[in-house]
Amino acid sequence: MAGAMASLFDTRRYLTDFDSIRIGHVLTDTLVIGSGVAGARAAIEAARYGLVTLLTKTTFEESCTIYAQGGIAVATGSDDSPDLHFADTMRVGCGLNRADAVRLMVAEAPGCIEELIQWGFALDRVDGALALAREGGHSVKRIVHARGDQTGEELVKTLKRRVRDTRNIRVFGQCFLIDFITLNGKCVGAVAFHERHGHQLIWAKQTILASGGCGRIWRETTNPPVATGDGIAAAFRAGAGLGDMEMMQFHPTTLYVAGAGRALISEAVRGEGAHLVDHAGNRFMADYHPDGELAPRDVVSRAIHSHLLKTQATCVYLDVRKIKGFKKRFPHIARLCADFEVDITRDPIPVRPSAHYMIGGVAAELDGSSSVEGLLCCGEAANTGVHGANRMASNSLLEGLVFGKLAGKTAGRKAADMPNATPVHRVANVNPRSMRTALDLPDIRNSLRSVMWRNVGIVRREERLRETGDILDFWAHYTLDKTFDEVIGWETQNTLMVAWLIAASALERTESIGVHYSVEAGEQAQSPLYHVTVTRDENGTRPKRIEMKPQAPSDPSGDD
Repeated sequence: MAGAMASLFDTRRYLTDFDSIRIGHVLTDTLVIGSGVAGARAAIEAARYGLVTLLTKTTFEESCTIYAQGGIAVATGSDDSPDLHFADTMRVGCGLNRADAVRLMVAEAPGCIEELIQWGFALDRVDGALALAREGGHSVKRIVHARGDQTGEELVKTLKRRVRDTRNIRVFGQCFLIDFITLNGKCVGAVAFHERHGHQLIWAKQTILASGGCGRIWRETTNPPVATGDGIAAAFRAGAGLGDMEMMQFHPTTLYVAGAGRALISEAVRGEGAHLVDHAGNRFMADYHPDGELAPRDVVSRAIHSHLLKTQATCVYLDVRKIKGFKKRFPHIARLCADFEVDITRDPIPVRPSAHYMIGGVAAELDGSSSVEGLLCCGEAANTGVHGANRMASNSLLEGLVFGKLAGKTAGRKAADMPNATPVHRVANVNPRSMRTALDLPDIRNSLRSVMWRNVGIVRREERLRETGDILDFWAHYTLDKTFDEVIGWETQNTLMVAWLIAASALERTESIGVHYSVEAGEQAQSPLYHVTVTRDENGTRPKRIEMKPQAPSDPSGDD
């Protein structure tokens, strides 16, 4: 499978035609792609050192961040510590985590929360102290939250205010990243498309990718329409190494109403005492894991998947009827259920798993650096190793804050150390034209999402992964040879490319670990641990295994 589509991927460097003589230019010190928690935090930090252009696909608010309900994990309780937070994260990540990345994240967490509070972030409190919740995988209560279940929305408002008040940041909305510009292996900016100004070349001394994940590749997903993996695909075409692309986390509980989008039902609901039951009203999680509903997400998702097959049902149910003050604690979820005429005081909530969070992505060091000089990456688009094989609940917003700040600092400092003027180069690209067959792009995308859900979902089989490769090869043959002039075309090419990278990486990982479950391997032990990496180079695109080196004990202080 790994070789089936390699020729198509390796021959197309840029998706679009452009010539620096004929189109508009934008010059900046640091270019940030994405306005979610990681991108916004990176922009704020980079702006301390120079001019920042923040490019966002639609509006500043539209990212996965605003839909985050649960909260932010931070060790602040009397029965908690960064060491315990570290141990929980490593355990949930099945030891595939990069230990120094986890140490850094948990140590920086209290400072990140304090900084947000100083910026006006209104966290929920009880008798003056931060209110703490517990979610799956956590051994104690350590999740801080805002307005009940609207943490993401409050965080976006806080970061937007800070961005607006930072003079060095200019936000470009409705601007689509097409590709990164590289010269002699170095990233010098990006080719973008603005809905009003058309194609633009944005030249930057340093570029930070924080474009988020790719949940829209699957039929069932919590992600908004913007999450099509464009940044990951563009970084791959630019030569950046990718890591653990097979690791997509499926959230166990999303509202299931036929014909409606899959809205998230926060894990914090189970942390407050909600029970999963089947159509007969029987609790079943104890049959699958001793922690029951508070088992790690991959365990709960597979348990629901197995129970649905066993009972021939379309969904299970989340029983919240015994939670006192549910509407006050979870006002957004309560309104959501009411909109779909689910009476939470009388009826359990119908739920099933959906694609939620991309653990793999662009391989990045702790300071955000990728394998391409001048290109950094942070947040969900990055693979720092902090989550290992399974992200622990509410570590994602924390990851964006910690590593967004580090990437912004790195890029800002490097840009400040470079010559004052941002260089402009003569660059051009013309792709060969293909007149072969007209395409129904919406149909390709819908079919792709169905295939990925069926074959590269919660439970995977080698035969179906190979089948997926053949299907993607066929679609790519008629799609990746085209040069489009609109967003839907570029998005379709990106989703095909990222889907192939995920399926090929999944086929390379032949055993089960974390969110990647192989039917052939079952629950067999992992030894030795390894990462699956993939890079576009002169030898072609081939996923390969990189065995993990023994990890030296890291300093719990997290000082860098």
